Amino acid sequence: MELRHLQHFVAVAEDQHFTRAAERLLVSQSGLSASIRALERELRAPLFVRTTRRVTLTEAGRALLEEARRILAQVRSAHEAVAAVQGVLRGTLSLGAEQCIAGVPVAGLLAGFRRRHPDVEIRLRQAGSGQLAEEVAAGRLDLAFAYRTQADTEQLRSVSLAGEPMTVLCHPGHRLAADGAVLTPHDLADEVFVDFHPDWGPRRVTDAVFAAAGVRRTVPLEVNDVHGLLDLIDENLGIAVVPRHFRHKRAALASLPLKDADGTEYETIALLPPAQATSPAARALMGLLETGSAGTGSAGTGRA
Repeated sequence: MELRHLQHFVAVAEDQHFTRAAERLLVSQSGLSASIRALERELRAPLFVRTTRRVTLTEAGRALLEEARRILAQVRSAHEAVAAVQGVLRGTLSLGAEQCIAGVPVAGLLAGFRRRHPDVEIRLRQAGSGQLAEEVAAGRLDLAFAYRTQADTEQLRSVSLAGEPMTVLCHPGHRLAADGAVLTPHDLADEVFVDFHPDWGPRRVTDAVFAAAGVRRTVPLEVNDVHGLLDLIDENLGIAVVPRHFRHKRAALASLPLKDADGTEYETIALLPPAQATSPAARALMGLLETGSAGTGSAGTGRA
């Protein structure tokens, strides 16, 4: 099995189209088709269902895709490891992060990394913590900054970075702001909530807090960005339970402490592959973060 066959297979699977994949790979469509046929002959199974408009993976193709991605990621890591031994860090750093992650100054961290390793191409992807965990485990990301969603596995390990309590944000004219008391989930049972998509770390924490307290809540106002959430609260359309550092993003809003049922807090972690599979670029980025030499920005403030 040749690596180029796996590269070609992954490209077709991602683009769901032979022509687009061939253009991306800078190969002829006939050569790409021949490469896929060779791989199918070797595996003795069809990998794609072909139609005039698109191609889709067969069951065998779906089984191969994650393994192919993992193999290619390991090969890339091997090349980068040899370059690192020779004193030059090259290749690609593929990083994932949730928005406004607590305790990690992502922009300053990447700026410091680029100054030290200008030959490494940086790629950044924002997504929810659950999806980021899947992409690190599958080898599509070198590492990610996220909220802990699962225990460590053979494909995924975590490094704890920061922790903070959750707080209630509301309009300064809201009745909760007037009371100014420490709140519990039961105090918020009848409120209108603004919150993130269920895959986001803050939403997962809040759902866990209310579930532990036995309080049912609904989220009629669901957003995918922090500023959208703050704008809705600023218009007194709802309240939100968020990590404490969010209160610094809109000083006019009232911030009230939340006493939850079981001490649940928002924990920021770095998600990484097993140590032997971690790329040199990922190790270098973690080294910058751990030594606090990421450069200027919001390091150490909790205001990501």
